[in-house]
Amino acid sequence: MKRRDFFSSFKSSKKEEKIIRPPYFEDESLFKNRCLNCEGLCANICEEKIILIQEDKTPKLDFNSSGCTYCDECANICPNEVLDIKYKKNIDTNISIDILKCLSWNQTMCFSCKDPCLDDAIDFLAMFRPEINSNCTSCGFCIKYCPVEAIQIGA
Repeated sequence: MKRRDFFSSFKSSKKEEKIIRPPYFEDESLFKNRCLNCEGLCANICEEKIILIQEDKTPKLDFNSSGCTYCDECANICPNEVLDIKYKKNIDTNISIDILKCLSWNQTMCFSCKDPCLDDAIDFLAMFRPEINSNCTSCGFCIKYCPVEAIQIGA
């Protein structure tokens, strides 16, 4: 193995992707037990089309095209009570800004993440240095609009 190939192998090793669930569940184990016979009703009713049904027939959120409006429709239609309106909470993930990629952190005026934020959860120190504040519900609307993919999910 060449030296370059050796170091490149570290870059290509993928870490396990965290599955982000819709914000209406109490117990993660219910997805594996109760979603098996469902026809993906939650994905079909999602107005933002961010709920995807995985191979194991459980739902996950994908913020590549939009974000969650917390409209309650997926919880209302769930026939197996995996998603239930009484368990409504913020989406269980953290959204962060990679300051090395972020245009604003690198002295280029950009408000692409702030404009679509429904919760006013992104503060700017002057015109630069955006930071996510405690208003963030992890809805994911900011992710699609970042031109340099500086908004990260997880951690």
